[in-house]
Amino acid sequence: MRIEPFEKYFLRYEQWFIDNPNVYKSELLAIKSLLPKRKKSIEIGVGSGKFAAPLGIMVGIEPSNKMRQLSLTRGIDVINAVGELLPIRKERFGLFLMVTTICFLDDIKMAFEEVYNILTSKGSFIIGFIDRNSSIGIKYQRHKKENVFYNVANFYSVDEVVSYLKIANFTKFEFSQTIFRPLLEIKDIEPIKPNYGEGSFVVIKAKK
Repeated sequence: MRIEPFEKYFLRYEQWFIDNPNVYKSELLAIKSLLPKRKKSIEIGVGSGKFAAPLGIMVGIEPSNKMRQLSLTRGIDVINAVGELLPIRKERFGLFLMVTTICFLDDIKMAFEEVYNILTSKGSFIIGFIDRNSSIGIKYQRHKKENVFYNVANFYSVDEVVSYLKIANFTKFEFSQTIFRPLLEIKDIEPIKPNYGEGSFVVIKAKK
């Protein structure tokens, strides 16, 4: 995973959530809308724990030392590893979560296959990300060289992510979406809708 920006600009990362509270809350709600009933859970690319902690996911994978330290302050048990090589025994977790992580993976295919192999039978894999084809996704790509985080990112469309999930043998896809306006115009919590194609932030739930 590409960790350099998160090591250098970890405080800027945290500041984004302070500056965009309703975007953050909307994204959390979109994830919650597809979250299964209580299962032993882990987040890959847990970052500073801003999603894991409020979702009740208390174990995470994170290769950035600065981010791991922030996660620890939020009570997350953090493992130093990358998504493509998970040091976890098979069938320990029934839910894997990735939020805004896939664009920083070195090998998305390998990471998805790793999750599938370790996930419990009939377990769930939930991915939250900015759709490359959405209005915000297009803007991020257009200005990616100006952004300390996204200049090393690879953005994906929903169909591309689904294709990689299918290659890894995942099935039974469900979708939710939110963030329908430009970020600066969001003054309250955005709607959460099923499917995809309108909202910039999309959540995919897939089953083993």
